[in-house]
Amino acid sequence: VQLQASGGGLVQAGDSLRLSCTASGRTFSSYVMGWFRQTPGKEREFVATISWDGGSTYYAGSVKGRFTISRDNAKNTVYLQMNSLKPEDTAVYYCAADLGLNPRSMPSVYATWGQGTLVTVSS
Repeated sequence: VQLQASGGGLVQAGDSLRLSCTASGRTFSSYVMGWFRQTPGKEREFVATISWDGGSTYYAGSVKGRFTISRDNAKNTVYLQMNSLKPEDTAVYYCAADLGLNPRSMPSVYATWGQGTLVTVSS
């Protein structure tokens, strides 16, 4: 599977943004999907993950209650709805795919990564 992330941009604190990640191939529904983010000089950070059927989701504590991950397997797309954005949410956001059975937060288990989309939140 190949992943293409989009939807990033420059917004003000308190605004909302929705990221999309579209996968090529016919096996998208087999993958656990995750969103991660990274800022310069820091390690890639877990944001959210969703099971293959959308029935299970998990979030980093820093985004819980503000971000929502969802997927549409018919469209081969996973989304990250980001509300109440804060300047500390500024990062390059990556989507990733994992063939594991359950959603996991460790970047190392995700075999396939998209190219990243930049989100900048101004104060």
